[in-house]
Amino acid sequence: MKKTYYITTTLPYVNADPHIGFALEIIQADAIARWHRLHGEEVVFNTGTDEHGQKIYKNATEANMDPKAYCDMYAAKFHGLKDSLDLSYTNFIRTTDANHVAAAQEFWKRCADAGDIYKARYQSKYCVGCELVKTDSELDHGKCPIHPKMDVETRDEENYFFKWSNYAEALTNLYSARPDFVVPDGRMKEIESFVRGGLQDFSISRLASKMPWGIPVPGDAEHVMYVWFDALVNYVSTIGWPTDMATFESFWPGVQTAGKDNLRQQSAMWQAMLMSAKLPPSRQIFIHGFITAEGQKISKSTGNVINPYDLVTQYGTDAVRYFLMSGMPSYEDGDFSKKLFEETYTSKLVNGVGNLAARTATMVEKYCEGKVPAVQPDRFDTATFWKDYAAALDSFRFDEAARVLERYVTGVNQAIDSEAPFKKAKEGIDVSPFMYQLSEAQRHIGIALLPVIPAAAARILGQISIRFEDVALPDDAEWGKLVPGTTVVKSAILFPRLPPAAESK
Repeated sequence: MKKTYYITTTLPYVNADPHIGFALEIIQADAIARWHRLHGEEVVFNTGTDEHGQKIYKNATEANMDPKAYCDMYAAKFHGLKDSLDLSYTNFIRTTDANHVAAAQEFWKRCADAGDIYKARYQSKYCVGCELVKTDSELDHGKCPIHPKMDVETRDEENYFFKWSNYAEALTNLYSARPDFVVPDGRMKEIESFVRGGLQDFSISRLASKMPWGIPVPGDAEHVMYVWFDALVNYVSTIGWPTDMATFESFWPGVQTAGKDNLRQQSAMWQAMLMSAKLPPSRQIFIHGFITAEGQKISKSTGNVINPYDLVTQYGTDAVRYFLMSGMPSYEDGDFSKKLFEETYTSKLVNGVGNLAARTATMVEKYCEGKVPAVQPDRFDTATFWKDYAAALDSFRFDEAARVLERYVTGVNQAIDSEAPFKKAKEGIDVSPFMYQLSEAQRHIGIALLPVIPAAAARILGQISIRFEDVALPDDAEWGKLVPGTTVVKSAILFPRLPPAAESK
């Protein structure tokens, strides 16, 4: 029976076009999903769209559109990323889907049955941008630091509440028992400190008369579910809960990826909700940082929003995927600049991986009649390469995985320079042993790149007659799997050079 693995992104809120920050998250999740498939695991990779709440209702009203039609329009834009970014997700859930609505209502009932839902009147300061209640300490001069252009609303109404305060001890015990529950460690310490500071019950409904765009609260048509309570349930509803328990139990608990502004919701609110509903906590949560653009916060008002579709149109999918995984810090905030993007593409892909693949195929064709020669010992310490590469990916260190791969590629390129096969061949020296070592190195590079830039990796493997669909780890990563006599064919240019004007900017 196959081992199973489940990974999910957060669901982007459909109040704007896809942006570079979500592209980062979904590409990282895609790399992990592909990495686990390489190990022979059956993977569910979930994403989708979060479609309820005040922001959606407000935007749809202003656009003179039905909220569902508004959501349909934006959901299509996010679903389109699958082709544009070469994503391999298996599930695309929308929180307006009938099965999710039913699951959210059942989840509510189970929390209510546990005695964790009650109705009360309260006053709060509410950021519509975050869809969260804010304390005074979380505000900067009365403004939400994440959405400083938006006014914080003061609310006074009767809502349903979730007894988050009941779960402080259980959450603390969870974190103590599983010190890597949240990655990176700094975010783990942050959420532990937050929970130790005490938890306040949070509102989980809104009055339908004021905000009708939401899932009706079971047994009370005057209220709809608060968008966060509804949306978080997607992580279990997408894998069959509560109707297909066989599928659910095969894949849950899962791994969640999220931005640092989602730390509280994913690692504390959602975990308490799971405990209330008598479901196991998540397997692990990876928290990534924000992306700035040329040193500035990305926002519509400054006009520096980066659309991933536009980047792909200009540079191609492989270039975008590689930069977001190698050029952005995995654990901290990162800055996107066109200069750095183009330098990374040229130095690491054009002059690095692409140049090596072309040199290898050319030499094998010239000195070995286009056939892989007899097996030779490894000269590139490939076992250490795989150990370091796997350790980086398993800990969501995408940038470090890229550095490990780049060092390996550099080492192989340097070996070509020092071995000087062109010169030795002219002197009548047999260079076929080195040609095998180069071809085998190319195989390892191609396999390692499958989670990162799958289309280019498939072409690299295709040069040595390997179908990427047939690749699996760990067996195929072991030494001596490239069969002598295998045909080597030089492919078209893997990574075209940028026009001189682009490189000089």
